[in-house]
Amino acid sequence: MGDLGFLADQQSAALVVYFFLQPDSKDLNYNKELCSKGNELIASREINDNGNQVEAEDHGELQTDGHLPGNITGCLEDILPLVGLPRPGGQQEVINIQAVAQELREIAAQFELQVVARAAQNLTRNISESPSELGNHLVNEVERLLREVSLKDLPQEQVVVALTLTLVKGVCIQAPRLLKGLFDTAVRFICH
Repeated sequence: MGDLGFLADQQSAALVVYFFLQPDSKDLNYNKELCSKGNELIASREINDNGNQVEAEDHGELQTDGHLPGNITGCLEDILPLVGLPRPGGQQEVINIQAVAQELREIAAQFELQVVARAAQNLTRNISESPSELGNHLVNEVERLLREVSLKDLPQEQVVVALTLTLVKGVCIQAPRLLKGLFDTAVRFICH
């Protein structure tokens, strides 16, 4: 998987979290919350792009108002079937982000066999008792698990990210209403 330095960018981190959470849940409420969060990410990307969009056929000329003409969706049509959340970095970047998410899921599978179900229950209970401390509860539970789990053959940065996302997914499957808040907290945690 290599260096996860690109996760300092919030959009990249959000996509990795989204792709990590995306597969294999049959829970309707979980899928509904994840879909809603995906729509928020799309809207956020469109706002952050600030309307500076390019069509595939354009040659990058500036219009008189200083903006590029057209719409970026023309550039992304070839990757839309591949990804629910297009990103202006191109298809290769999306494929790389999906690969990182898949590798993190493989690390997470090792965690799930060991202790994640219990940790997710602890985190759900702690969040229920004091929702305003969501970020602190997540950090504390990740740190506690890192002390308990032994995956010394893997890079520590990857282990921390995989463990964080595994906990987030475990809690969100148990309590889908927490998905949006935990998603945002996980993105901030991963970026720092």
